[in-house]
Amino acid sequence: MSETPEKQPISNMSFETALRELEDIVTGLESGDIPLEMSIASYERGTELKKHCEAKLSEARLRVEKISLNPDGSVSASEMQLD
Repeated sequence: MSETPEKQPISNMSFETALRELEDIVTGLESGDIPLEMSIASYERGTELKKHCEAKLSEARLRVEKISLNPDGSVSASEMQLD
C-alpha cells in the first residue's frame, strides 16, 4: 500500500485501477500494521473507491446488449432495457 492514501483522483481511474487500489487498501487494513490515522484515511478512500467501482459497473451494465436465442436457433441482440 502507498504511504499516502490519496494518489490520483478517483474520478479519473479506470475500474481496474480503482479495484486494484481498493484491494491494496483492504490488504493493508487487514494487516493491522497501519497507524490509526492512516487506517481511517485509507478506509475513507476505500469507501470512495468502492462507490466509483459500483458506478463503473453500473455504466457497463447499461451498455451490455441483451442477447437472446430465437426459436429458429439464431441469435439476436438488442440494447438492454432498464426497469
